[in-house]
Amino acid sequence: MQETDLLQAVPTIARGDIAVIPTDTIYGIVAQAANPSAVQKIYEVKRRNPSKPFIILISKLQDLELFNVKPSAEVRQMIQTYWPGPVSIILDCPDAQFEYLHRGTNTLAFRLPDNKRITDLVEATGPLVAPSANPEGLPPATNIEEAKSYFDGKINCYIEGDVNANPSKIIRITSDGSEEIIRA
Repeated sequence: MQETDLLQAVPTIARGDIAVIPTDTIYGIVAQAANPSAVQKIYEVKRRNPSKPFIILISKLQDLELFNVKPSAEVRQMIQTYWPGPVSIILDCPDAQFEYLHRGTNTLAFRLPDNKRITDLVEATGPLVAPSANPEGLPPATNIEEAKSYFDGKINCYIEGDVNANPSKIIRITSDGSEEIIRA
């Protein structure tokens, strides 16, 4: 896949629509995390349990501040042992303005991909919610044809590319620095 291919999704995402793209792990459905109606579209398309938050892709550590997430120096150091890479990290986010993202959990999961094409896309669009490309209860799409069959015209843009077929590892790091593996 050429580097510019992923950036073809920028206009779709920027206007508040959703796209299926190859992430650094598996195919994901993406939308701007700062756009509550775009986030809601993904919940509807995936038929996802509304109490389950999405993972958010960021382009740099400083993007956490956009969500009023300000990890301590100790937690920041822990995060940097995993990022960039295929590890999603759950951090405290008690800010009520992000209820549409944290769904009452007061936490958000972030991932800083080790993939320049993806971080360039996120840099161009802002942080992206990026759940797996599948309706809830079905396996993640392993190719674009499978994603299209899952969503039948409900996605505005599909970008094909290579994925490694393994979802990200998920780790919860609390404000006191304790760590818990949620998904290995």
